[in-house]
Amino acid sequence: MNYKLLFRTLGRVLQLEALCILLPMVVAIGYREDPRPFLYTILLAGILGTLLTRLRAKPDFFPREGFAVVGLSWVVLSLFGALPFYFSGTFASFADCFFEIVSGFTTTGGSILTDIESMPRGILFWRSFSSWIGGMGVLIFTLAFLPKVGGRTQVLVQAEATGPVSSKLVPKTAMSSRILYIIYITFTAVETIALRIAGMPWFDAITTTFATVCTGGLSVRNLSIAAYNSPACEIIITVFMLLCSLNFALFFLVLTGRVRQALGSDELKFFLLAVVLAVVIVFGNILPMYDTVGHAMRDAWFQVASIVSTTGFATTDFALWPVLPQLILLLLMFLGGCAGSTAGGIKASRILLMLRCAHRSLRRLIHPRSVKVVKLDGKPVDEDTLNTVFVFFLCFMGVLGLACLVVCLDGFSLTTSFTATLACLSNTGPGLEAVGPMGNFSAFSALSKWVLSAAMLIGRLEIFPILILLLPSTWRKD
Repeated sequence: MNYKLLFRTLGRVLQLEALCILLPMVVAIGYREDPRPFLYTILLAGILGTLLTRLRAKPDFFPREGFAVVGLSWVVLSLFGALPFYFSGTFASFADCFFEIVSGFTTTGGSILTDIESMPRGILFWRSFSSWIGGMGVLIFTLAFLPKVGGRTQVLVQAEATGPVSSKLVPKTAMSSRILYIIYITFTAVETIALRIAGMPWFDAITTTFATVCTGGLSVRNLSIAAYNSPACEIIITVFMLLCSLNFALFFLVLTGRVRQALGSDELKFFLLAVVLAVVIVFGNILPMYDTVGHAMRDAWFQVASIVSTTGFATTDFALWPVLPQLILLLLMFLGGCAGSTAGGIKASRILLMLRCAHRSLRRLIHPRSVKVVKLDGKPVDEDTLNTVFVFFLCFMGVLGLACLVVCLDGFSLTTSFTATLACLSNTGPGLEAVGPMGNFSAFSALSKWVLSAAMLIGRLEIFPILILLLPSTWRKD
């Protein structure tokens, strides 16, 4: 393990976090709020980060260092990111602060706040901005704006990338990161302007956009998007939730004139088919509950888009819907968005590959001598990648089960405990019953909040970087 390079990279991450916290501090000053919670954090993160970056290290990033850096970066970023909440005195405990900031950075959207609108604007801005930072990935963010971290940085991108396969848009990793952020920032600017034109106040439009493009779902209103009672805003947010749950590489293909290649994506077709089928089923079941067809259709599209993109916004309390629509939304929590997007969940490409592997296995029962290669986008998928997909699914279900066992100790119903754990692990946000779209996580014990925070981190990093941190072999000096 190259410890010096590990700490040097963590120092870069802390420096960037200190710079990012300047923005919510400016917002706090603009609203005549106490800026000291942000100032103290900036000083602590900035000084420690600067000291760590002075370490001289050989630029040798191997997979072990890559996974360790990714896992530790998110933990350290969350610990320091929770300090403004803690210093502000508006949270009951550090466990609450940590849960809230992890929910932000991992774009989960779950909250322990019972009265969001009473919180200082600077704190709410940092809460939303943290999810925007985490949406594209902390290390990708670092490589895009502070690229000189040393080593083979593609290892970091692969360790943090979502989905079974990661690839660079262009040969240089730092340039790929910048291209992704150009697309990301463009979406942010366009949605912000659209929401402002639709009638949202500037502060709400900016923070809602942060929570949409990162598929985070942290609203600055107690009733989430339902508080605005605006069909125009709902349609805009629905469109951007779906766009940001697609692989960002597809947008790059479109911008470079390769539209047919982008539209030919197997994962895109599978994902859109799942969304349309879910909307049809949900709409058909909730229609008797509504006065108009248009309102029912709008809520069906919004909630399906919100859950499948793992954003977690709400325009209605879907915990009051019939059982079948609730089950559909529960299944969408497992599915999540596409690989290479800001969405959480297992990812559509993994589900598609597992279905194709199952089809191949069934075919072999009938034709034992047949040789069939599993393909994605017309290209063969190697057996190592397929094995990793199944290992990921097994680990996902294992973590879900273990975390749920701990959360069940709080004595809530199985539905509440299970959906709370699934919502955190899949980075969706709301679950059902007590943790439904109009509920929150405040009633859970400190132990459960720490476990759920860990589940959010594990889910956002797609399990392996965090689990690798627990292996003794990771920390051996070779």
